[in-house]
Amino acid sequence: MLELVNITKTFNKNTVNEKVAIKDLSLTLKDGDFVTVIGGNGAGKSTMLNAIAGVYPVDSGFIKIDGEDVSRLPDFKRAKLIGRVFQDPMKGTAADMEIEENLALALRRGNFRGLGWGIKKSERERYKTLLAELGLGLEDRLTSKVGLLSGGQRQALTLLMATLKKPKLLLLDEHTAALDPKTAAKVLELTESMVSRDKLTTLMITHNMKDAIAHGNRLIMMYEGRIVVDLSGEAKKALTVEELLKMFSTASGSDEADDKLLLS
Repeated sequence: MLELVNITKTFNKNTVNEKVAIKDLSLTLKDGDFVTVIGGNGAGKSTMLNAIAGVYPVDSGFIKIDGEDVSRLPDFKRAKLIGRVFQDPMKGTAADMEIEENLALALRRGNFRGLGWGIKKSERERYKTLLAELGLGLEDRLTSKVGLLSGGQRQALTLLMATLKKPKLLLLDEHTAALDPKTAAKVLELTESMVSRDKLTTLMITHNMKDAIAHGNRLIMMYEGRIVVDLSGEAKKALTVEELLKMFSTASGSDEADDKLLLS
């Protein structure tokens, strides 16, 4: 479903601020894989997701989604293939629009937009059913402005919008990092449920090592723009936080783990 072949991305080339964010990186995800991505600050995790989404064009290598080479496609043309949830709950929704209007936009992603009615009655019933499944009481607030919702509610809504039209690939960029622990656990529970129900191919970046171990069928660790650990199956299930920290130390050549990794 996803194929990255020898991709490289360098920022500020040929200047004193040159930074190689991704270095000759290759990665293949099968249909239905749920891969958690972990690594320290500057490891290249978010750059990799942005390269897949088309925000940053890669310098070399190619990217395929479901067999289609998207390496040269702009981000808005890749949008019909990708669902995405950002770290900032404010990024995934239009604050001045109603809940049902946000969902209607998500439902029409990649489609031709005409001058028909924005939201049909049948759609509204579907939105109510889907929102009820979130367990946040949003099904009774269809006409509320999204800007009035809490961060957790907005992130849950963004997750629903990202999966409303089953994407070929779901990208989650530390989507619980800005939430309190209780809300983060709820959003992760919803994530697991949606990914499992729709068998979505998913890449989830997290700094929380427990979450990286507990979720998904595969775990990769990045360091300096490369993948240094790739575990799946029984090896992943048997993994502990202590072993993951040792792997980080071995890969980085340092006993000092990244602050975010330790704090989470």
